[in-house]
Amino acid sequence: MNSSLVPASKLVREPYSLILGYPKATKGELAKRHAELKKLGISGILFEGPTMLGKIHVLGKGYVGVVVIAKLGKKYVALKIRRTDSSRPEMKSEARLLKIANKAGVGPKFVSTSRNFMVMEYIQGQKITDWVRDLKGKGSAAKLRSVIKNVLEDCHTLDTIHLDHGELSYIHKHVIVGKSPCIIDFESSSTNRRTSNVTAATQSIFIGSALSSIVKNIIKIPDKKKMIGPLKKYKHDQSRENFEDILDMLGLDKN
Repeated sequence: MNSSLVPASKLVREPYSLILGYPKATKGELAKRHAELKKLGISGILFEGPTMLGKIHVLGKGYVGVVVIAKLGKKYVALKIRRTDSSRPEMKSEARLLKIANKAGVGPKFVSTSRNFMVMEYIQGQKITDWVRDLKGKGSAAKLRSVIKNVLEDCHTLDTIHLDHGELSYIHKHVIVGKSPCIIDFESSSTNRRTSNVTAATQSIFIGSALSSIVKNIIKIPDKKKMIGPLKKYKHDQSRENFEDILDMLGLDKN
């Protein structure tokens, strides 16, 4: 960690109040949020990451919240801060969905939640597109196949438990590769719609995306027409057998 920890007590003041109550919050709202953080045991925040809000670095920003690195006890965690203009009235619904994913071994580990915050495991690594772009030298193809296979295995697990992530068509935003790949950000997830995790992720990785154009320089990608059959078959019957047919078709059983 390169930056210094900003104590939680300073978050109610500018410039940090922009993040605590993004995009805009009253002094009363900031005070309530500070009290919530104390209850959760958050002692401070590290403003690091690839996204800039004003002049402040954060891990990410979405429709529901802003994600930062926070200190909880002796460890660093990821803290999702609910936006004041979010259509979601609280964070507990997203927390419930993350806990469902966790039970199946998918996603960053859930830690705790309150109305305006969710605390979870901090996954250190790179967004998948950056990780693939940085792959160099001998063994790159095997590493890439292994990571993609692991991502699709997690997607199949989510399909099996009937939890649709909802955003895997934009997989470049939702997979971090560190020691192993991790699917993140379950804010658009649902247990009430038909799951399409494997099909969405496969298309996002292999068909007509910025990521696919980098992937095809490292491993051979099947013709789009060859992909359609196994993906359609899996869409109608999300069995293990049909999933393994997709892995075989993509050449991901070569590790």
